[in-house]
Amino acid sequence: MNEIEQRDATVRLAIEIAIRIALLALVIYLTYMIAKPFIWIVVWGIIIAVALAPLVSILEKYFGSRKKVIIGFTVTVIAALLIPTYMLSGSMIEASTSFAHTFKEGNITIPPPTQKVKEWPVIGEQAYTFWDNASHNLKTTLEPFKDEIKKMAGKFFSLLGSGLSTILMFVGSFVIAAIFLIKSEGAVTFYHTLLRRIIGDKGDEWAELSALTVRSVVTGVIGVAVIQALLAFIGLIAMDIPFAVVWTLIIMFLTIIQMPALLVIGPIIAYVFAHGSGTAEIVFAIYMLIVGAVDGVLKPLLMGRGVDIPMLIILIGAIGGMILMGMIGLFIGAVIFALAYKLFGLWIAQTHIHNTKNTLNH
Repeated sequence: MNEIEQRDATVRLAIEIAIRIALLALVIYLTYMIAKPFIWIVVWGIIIAVALAPLVSILEKYFGSRKKVIIGFTVTVIAALLIPTYMLSGSMIEASTSFAHTFKEGNITIPPPTQKVKEWPVIGEQAYTFWDNASHNLKTTLEPFKDEIKKMAGKFFSLLGSGLSTILMFVGSFVIAAIFLIKSEGAVTFYHTLLRRIIGDKGDEWAELSALTVRSVVTGVIGVAVIQALLAFIGLIAMDIPFAVVWTLIIMFLTIIQMPALLVIGPIIAYVFAHGSGTAEIVFAIYMLIVGAVDGVLKPLLMGRGVDIPMLIILIGAIGGMILMGMIGLFIGAVIFALAYKLFGLWIAQTHIHNTKNTLNH
C-alpha cells in the first residue's frame, strides 16, 4: 500500500470514528434530555432509599415480610404527606379568597394594640402607631404600601406553589425509593460494580462511605429539621398563629442551613405575648423555646458513625441546591454536596498515603 492509499485509509478511518463519536454524543444528549425532568426526583428517591435501608431491615425482623414493610411504610408516609396538604391547601385557598373579597369590600377589622406594644424595644412606638391606625382604617393605612403588598402576595403564593410541588416530588420520590428498597440487593450490587469499574479496588470503600454520608446527613440534618419543624407546627396551630405553614417552612429551612430556629421563634413568642400573658402564652413560650433548642439534643443522637460534616458544607449545599432546583434542592443539595465533600476528602487522603509510600520506598 503506497503513501496515498495509507493517507486515504487514515482519512476514512478518522471520518468513521468522528461519525461514531457524533452519533454516540447525540444518543447521550437525547437520553439526558429525556431523563432530565426525572433526574432529581430519582436522585432523591435513591437518597431516601439509602437513608431508610437500616430502618427497613429492623422492621423486617419484627414483621417478617420485607416487601409488606416497605409498601406499608410508603403508604403511611404518602398519606401523612398528602392528607394534611390537601386539608391545608383547601383551607388556605378558601381563606385567601375570603380575605381578598373582604379586603376589597373594606370590611376587615383589626383589634387595637395593647399598651404593651409600646414597650417593645426600638420599634415599640412606631409599631403601636401603625397598628392603631390600621385598627381604625386598614385600607387607608396600607394604601402607601399597595405595590409592596402585591409583590409580597405574589412571592407568598409562589412559595406555597413551590411547597406544594416539593410535597408532590416527595411523594414520587418515596415511590421510587420503595422500588429501590424492594430490589435492594440488585441495586447495591450494581452500585458497587459501577464504582469498582470507575475507581478500581477502592470502589467498595467509596460505596460504603457514600452510604454512611447520605444516612448521616439525612438523619442528622434533614431528619432533625423535619422533626423540629413538625414540633413547631404543632405549637403554632395550638395557638392559632397566622401563616403557621409558612413559619414552619422557614424554621425547617433555618435548621437545615444550621441557623438557629429561635430567629423565627423569638418574634412569634413576642407576638403571642403582645396579645396576652396568661398561662397559655407562658406554656407556649416554654414549649417553643424547647423546640428551638431540640436540635442540639437530636443532632448528636442522629449523626451516626462519626461522619461529621462542617456547617459551611451543609449551608452551601442547601442554599445552592435550592437556587438550582427549588425547594426540593434544599434537601438534595445538602446531601449531594456533603457526599462530594467526604469523597473528595477520601481521595485526597489516598493520594497523600500513596505519595508517602513512594517517598519511603525511595
